Amino acid sequence: MNETSVWRRLAEFAMPFRKQIAGALLLLLLGTGAELAGPFVAKVMIDNHILAIQKNWYRFEREPVDREGNRVGIPIAGRYYVREDWLDDLSPDAAAQGTLAQVVTEGTTYYLLDRPLRGEGDTQIRPIAGADGRERVEATLRQAGRTLDRTEGVRLLAAEVRDLYSRDIFPILLLAGGYAVLILVSALFNYIQILSLQTTAQRIIQRMRMQLFAHLQKLPVSFFDRTPVGQLVSRVTNDTEAIRELYVSVLATFVQNGIYLLGILIALFLLQPELALFCCLTVPLLVVLIVVYQRYSSRYYAAIRSRLSDMNTTINEMIHNMPVVQAFRRETGVQQEFARVNDEYFRVRLKENNLEALLLRPAVDLIWKIALTVIVWYFGSRSFHGAISFGALFAFVDYMGRFFEPINMIMNRLSQLQQAAISAQRVFDVLDTPSEAERGGRQIGRPRGEVVFENVSFAYQGDEYVLKNVSFTARPGQTVALVGHTGSGKSSLMNLLLGFYPVTRGRITIDGIHMNELDTRALRRHVGLVLQDPFLFAGSVAFNVRLYNEAISDEDVKRAAEAVRADEFIRRLPEGYDEPVVERGMTLSAGQRQLISFARALAADPAILILDEATASIDSETESAIQEALHVLSRGRTTFVIAHRLSTIQHADLILVLSRGEVVERGTHDELMAQNGLYQKMYQLQQGRLSATMEQ
Repeated sequence: MNETSVWRRLAEFAMPFRKQIAGALLLLLLGTGAELAGPFVAKVMIDNHILAIQKNWYRFEREPVDREGNRVGIPIAGRYYVREDWLDDLSPDAAAQGTLAQVVTEGTTYYLLDRPLRGEGDTQIRPIAGADGRERVEATLRQAGRTLDRTEGVRLLAAEVRDLYSRDIFPILLLAGGYAVLILVSALFNYIQILSLQTTAQRIIQRMRMQLFAHLQKLPVSFFDRTPVGQLVSRVTNDTEAIRELYVSVLATFVQNGIYLLGILIALFLLQPELALFCCLTVPLLVVLIVVYQRYSSRYYAAIRSRLSDMNTTINEMIHNMPVVQAFRRETGVQQEFARVNDEYFRVRLKENNLEALLLRPAVDLIWKIALTVIVWYFGSRSFHGAISFGALFAFVDYMGRFFEPINMIMNRLSQLQQAAISAQRVFDVLDTPSEAERGGRQIGRPRGEVVFENVSFAYQGDEYVLKNVSFTARPGQTVALVGHTGSGKSSLMNLLLGFYPVTRGRITIDGIHMNELDTRALRRHVGLVLQDPFLFAGSVAFNVRLYNEAISDEDVKRAAEAVRADEFIRRLPEGYDEPVVERGMTLSAGQRQLISFARALAADPAILILDEATASIDSETESAIQEALHVLSRGRTTFVIAHRLSTIQHADLILVLSRGEVVERGTHDELMAQNGLYQKMYQLQQGRLSATMEQ
């Protein structure tokens, strides 16, 4: 599956939630816009109001008035001062009467000069004697040790400074309030969008997990034969969790920071095109970093996911086989095996970490610091000479910091993006595995139970046939026993009957209908199966008998348990049928687990019953009771019994003796004993063992 197909499939999973995602991204856009507007507001507040006192001032001997007759000038030492941006309020004749003055600052001290200093350089202020009782100063403009200009002025009092700012106090408060509102609005929008996007992502992954889990239940048994359990667990849990991060973190980060970058670039060009072009020079370097990172990281993340699956497989095998490990004292060997797998995972992770440490944030930070150094060194010095305003430089440095921060965020999320892509590919590989449901077939009601095998041959691989030209007929209500040495093909016959594997040659019919024409999943609703090693699920005893089939009532559960004599030990449990059963039923004996599995099969009232070494874990006394129950319960249903203990199948209507995949003998117990063949030898051998055991 190529990368384009993976992203298309991920988009398909998100389509049912497109409105929620679009709403969250819209809120993200609004919140980002509010946040980006902040520096512009700060720039206006600094240049137009906070530093507005440094603009040119005009001195008037008489108090000027605007066109409506309102007083405009600020009185200082018997004269009136009007800032250059206020002149538009005056009549042309009144504005022409003013003479230029200048306000300069030294730390927190303000001085009003009689005229502006001419030229560019450093301004030095020194006090001189004053004749009018005010503190007079002399301002000298110097450059490279030379005096360029000199003039006199007065030191402004605090009240006079406040008067000069009189028209700016309200705009400053208004802009500061607006800045605060923008921050609050941005925080509110971001909170809502994060909550919405998180919830939507959880729903997407919930839907994906359910679809994946449901698909696993439809896959043929052959798929599980060749796929380790740990790998499947990793795909349902770890891989889907990595995909969740794509919808939560990666999507939001890329959209938000992409908007950030676009908005910041626009703001930079509006503020200072020269600086913006310099900023754009760093973009090709960043693109190269991204391309190099994606090229190498995709390899590492594919290996990481594979090693993680191997580790889960090792853990799963160790836990399920702990009794064997401890009984044979193989703890050290298992630890060494796990250490090997864990070390492989560690080494691949280390390579990925080294790649991130080199190409992600450190590399971007280096580019950012070099760019900032150049800006401060070159453009910062020019701001003192009026090439750009201090407010513009402040806003630009602020935007530059914001420009590289989203790039850092995007680079940091690239690792999650790669992980999500690899994980999605692994999940889709499972979803694309053909399931049994895709074959379709006729729906079937409860069958009569006539099963016919006609020249059936079967091979798991190639030409290695485990069944060869097997033919027999099981009539409704009959009990057919399959016996033979290990590997003779008994279980393979039942796997074919259950539809777990397709027949290689020949055919199987149920009530005269070819199995290829049937919906095998529908057929299994009418087949009961009891294995040699029964599996119990975590829950109660009654739950394990009912097994998710709510149509089976409590009375049906008890009736089935009584029929197989399981009711005797269940009633002795502290909570009876409500007694909790731990995973795999390990708190119960092997015989008790087997009895519950009998009750499970019989409670479903199957038309066809398959017993695969079902009495192997039951003592002789319990076996005798079960045999009596099976005689009654097998009436009206076709029963197949796979057995090594031939004493348990003497009642069978038909016994098939298999050897190397072929039916070498067939008949009832008495007929086979009369043939003096393989069955007789097997029976006598088992009876001899029993006699020898009894003599001891």
